[in-house]
Amino acid sequence: MSCYHPATSENLSTLGRAASCIAGVLLRAVQNDLGRKKEKAMKQHPLTLFALGAALLLSLPAHAADIDWKKVDAALGKTAAVSGEVHRYGLPRSDLRVTLDGIAIKPALALGGWVAFAPMHGEAMVMGDLVLLDTEITPVMTKLLEGGLDVTAIHNHILRAAPATFYMHVAGHGDPEKMAASIRAALSSGSKTPFDPPATTAGPAPTVDLDTAKLDEAMGAKGSANGGVYQFGIPRRDPATESGMQVSGALGGANAINFQPTDGGKAAITGDFLVTGDEVNPLIRVLRASDIEVTAIHSHMLDEQPRMFFIHFWANDDAVKLARGIRAALDKTAVAQH
Repeated sequence: MSCYHPATSENLSTLGRAASCIAGVLLRAVQNDLGRKKEKAMKQHPLTLFALGAALLLSLPAHAADIDWKKVDAALGKTAAVSGEVHRYGLPRSDLRVTLDGIAIKPALALGGWVAFAPMHGEAMVMGDLVLLDTEITPVMTKLLEGGLDVTAIHNHILRAAPATFYMHVAGHGDPEKMAASIRAALSSGSKTPFDPPATTAGPAPTVDLDTAKLDEAMGAKGSANGGVYQFGIPRRDPATESGMQVSGALGGANAINFQPTDGGKAAITGDFLVTGDEVNPLIRVLRASDIEVTAIHSHMLDEQPRMFFIHFWANDDAVKLARGIRAALDKTAVAQH
């Protein structure tokens, strides 16, 4: 009978119980391998077993409670949105004025950079997506590499935008405060990514001038308004894993679908689908049949299991019609049922 349990705040709370469990495993090994004589000797030294168990326990990974998230917030200069044990920081390029096919792109539609931290092996894993101009790519990358971070992809998400924007995906494992400081230093020195809180203005938040109830019905999911954009985050049925960690939606592991109202019930849509290799072409065939443009097909990560691909898209048409096309495309993939 195994005594192993994942290293979580619930099952690491009692040192004695866990140490006793490990000691029990050691004792059974002694019984099997050394016989009754040595078994008797070991039973005469229970404190030895307890000490061994405690030492093994202390070598196990720390959990979320061991990270001082206020220090991580301070290092990055942002306040996280918390989802389970994941702390996600928004880095929108609100400083950019980007247009595509005559449409002014809101940050929440296609310019929403972010980084997210999750506890891992006593430290933290970070994953993220930074929105950059072409002139910012090399200086930001250089600083990230100097700070010990990895760059896992650089590519476009949309086409024909002016100015052109690119997306740098980053990853790392280590001290979360140090990684946060490295990310801020890289962006502050190599780009104009804003870190100051947005200036508050009187009046209500931007409205979404769309029939959101009909969009929810067509999508088979409930969306949410964010910065004048209606957003859907639809997880896969079986999330991918990276370095043994589940890539949750907060870490970029969900289908992201965004609707920005244009006029007369129309919307500009973009985002990305998260699919396995065998799902790529069935999905893009449905998108093209719905007059939705496929703008990129690529990877965001390096070592995930199973291998995942991200499909980006664009259209500006009747919002409900587009939602039905998106739903038909999602149905070609292994999405979670709502």
